[in-house]
Amino acid sequence: MTEIADLAGIKVMVIDDSNTIRRSAEIFLRQAGCDIMLAEDGFDALAKIADWRPDIIFVDIMMPRLDGYQTCSLIKKNPRFSTTPVIMLSSKDGLFDKARGRMVGSSEYLTKPFTKDSIINTVRQYAQK
Repeated sequence: MTEIADLAGIKVMVIDDSNTIRRSAEIFLRQAGCDIMLAEDGFDALAKIADWRPDIIFVDIMMPRLDGYQTCSLIKKNPRFSTTPVIMLSSKDGLFDKARGRMVGSSEYLTKPFTKDSIINTVRQYAQK
């Protein structure tokens, strides 16, 4: 029960073109007490971020139109969000992908499919209330 209390009110955005991944993340994080905003690609996310001001952002690397690296880079270039943790999501677990994620400012790299524990622990690690 402490799990729910310590993440209550944390605003998490999940950006992924996979409906399954978005819904899984939403279910896991809602159960932990987080407020969730979903976006299906980088453009959709950028339109929502300024108004919603998430505490932590998960972004898929492989997306149409604007990929995760470009999305992360644009988020980090905005002074209002330069300190917001951005976690890259990918089904690839390569060193190159992780390094490229760090270069655009991501805080962490989570391999898909993620588990309930791994996504909640990541939020717990980076969320600052």
